[in-house]
Amino acid sequence: MSQILIVEDETIIRSALRRLLEKHDFNVQDAESVDEATRRFNLNDFNLIITDLRLPGAPGTDLIKLAGSVPVLIMTSYASLRSAVDAMKMGAVDYIAKPFDHDEMLNSVRNILAHRQTPASVQELSENQEDSEQKTHIIGSCQPMQDLFKRIHKVAKTDATVLVQGESGTGKELAARAIHEQSDRSKSPMICVNCAAIPETLIESELFGHEKGAFTGANNQRNGLIEAADGGSLFLDEIGELPLEAQARLLRFLQEGEIRRVGSVQSKKVNVRLIAATHRNLKSLAKSGDFREDLYYRLYVMELRIPPLRERGDDIIEIADQLLASTAKRMGESPLHFSHHAIKTMRRYQWPGNVRELENAIERAVILTDDNEISTELLGLDIEGPDLASLEQNYVSQTPPPSRKAVHDNTGSAGLSLDDYFQRFVLENQDCMSETELAKKLGVSRKCLWERRQKLGIPRKPKK
Repeated sequence: MSQILIVEDETIIRSALRRLLEKHDFNVQDAESVDEATRRFNLNDFNLIITDLRLPGAPGTDLIKLAGSVPVLIMTSYASLRSAVDAMKMGAVDYIAKPFDHDEMLNSVRNILAHRQTPASVQELSENQEDSEQKTHIIGSCQPMQDLFKRIHKVAKTDATVLVQGESGTGKELAARAIHEQSDRSKSPMICVNCAAIPETLIESELFGHEKGAFTGANNQRNGLIEAADGGSLFLDEIGELPLEAQARLLRFLQEGEIRRVGSVQSKKVNVRLIAATHRNLKSLAKSGDFREDLYYRLYVMELRIPPLRERGDDIIEIADQLLASTAKRMGESPLHFSHHAIKTMRRYQWPGNVRELENAIERAVILTDDNEISTELLGLDIEGPDLASLEQNYVSQTPPPSRKAVHDNTGSAGLSLDDYFQRFVLENQDCMSETELAKKLGVSRKCLWERRQKLGIPRKPKK
């Protein structure tokens, strides 16, 4: 079991992160400052240190030197290119902006630990994966999804490069994981990289690694994420955002099956299956010179298109039911169901944000519901005027739930969305109310308030 140390001065964040990691079988210790961490623990006993950038006393970046070879993941509420670059130059393996997304944090932690594992621990991980029955499950009964499943099954048995295309929020990473899990590489790691989330100045070092002294702040040799995926699969999400210089290096990797670390004169052979994804039109980007045409044709060996949610018919309700059950369970709510009107609305709504928008709408509704039924209004969909009239055609009128009426009474604006109201209320009242008082006024638990802050990116009031 991997040993992780959290160094964070905000109790609620430290506790939430500890629960999240322990829930996923990590062994976790925590401290409020660098001084407490070094006084209570031997830093070399840990596999990973997660620390806030700004702490009382010494900054979190001091742990990079104190921890030696132990990787350090930086968290910061002051997310900026400058602070990220400075931390990475000092030797941090990655950074995450607060409030962090749970899935993003878990993926980052798993990637770092997979990257740093010894051969013995990699073997142990493979055995655990073999014993596990948990596989990626993609819901879909419509014909486009059935065709997609057949293609995934066929391409998984090969080592062909795959380009997954689809709108944002359609589940491109799920398709990539399904390919990996059905392939002969399933016992080896799958490394996921969001090309749009890494600063342009660091992308080549992240993917290909660097030698000691390759650039200012490169104090140690570091393997890249492609090398970490050796024997397995590499998933490059949003590959259309990759800088042209990194595209040239990636093309050589695809052509020759080898990589060269930044600052190195020697190449290294790697055996990695590439799965790329984008919501952009790479062919158009190639014609305009924003994407290498030769790389485009290298990627376009096998294309998988994920249909948008609006084209998936009754899959929408099947997905919604599963999301509602899992969200209610996670938030400790009793079983919930959708109203007849909500089901009709979800079928007819266009879902520009696809499954991600559906997931967010359901989480919002679970937080705000006063009973065990989810109404159309609680979903808070972005529907106005003629669109709303069209969706509600032939509906029987329904009295709005009390929570929504309270929103109108308090804001005086029927056009204010639930998210807007939540954000406005918190920002206007957090200077004179505690977190407990805010949660009570909103009619939610402190846990729900914290989760909504994370989801909507609402900063907490600065400490005096």
